[in-house]
Order: sequence, then structure tokens, then C-alpha cells
Amino acid sequence: MYLVLIAWLYVAVMMAVAEATSQVGSLLGALITFLLYGALPITLVAYIMGTPARMRRRKAQEAAQQEATASSAAPNTSSEAPSASIASVRKEP
Repeated sequence: MYLVLIAWLYVAVMMAVAEATSQVGSLLGALITFLLYGALPITLVAYIMGTPARMRRRKAQEAAQQEATASSAAPNTSSEAPSASIASVRKEP
């Protein structure tokens, strides 16, 4: 995936250099050429191609979180009452 993006970026840079060094070209034209033919399409393609990896990472994170909550919600098998999780009730004077 990265090889295609690097090659695309190289071609876009070369197009921008050709625009900037041309007799009828300008630096503004080179910048616009680089942005429209290089930077914007590369970011779009990289985002789209990275979607499966983001989905896998999100599912793994959700599974780990669900496993952590399932293990912490295990029933209390000790003979003592859980004092930290029960708030004391106090009457106001």
C-alpha cells in the first residue's frame, strides 16, 4: 500500500517541479498542482485503504473491554460483605 502512495507522491512532486520551473508556470500553480494531484488524493486513498485495519483494531479494543468488564463483574464468593461498594446511609440532624 505504501509503495503506491510513495510513487504517487513522487509523480505529484515532479509535476509540481515541472510547473514551477516552466517559463509560463508559477509557484502558486505548482502548489495547487501538488495539492490537487498529490496531497488530497493520497490522504483520501490512505484513509480508505486503512479502514479495515481501523475496524479490526476497534473490534479488538471492544472485545478486550468487554472481557475486562465480564471478569470484574464476577460474583463475590467471599464470606465478608463488600464494604467499599455499598454507601452508608446517614440521617441528617
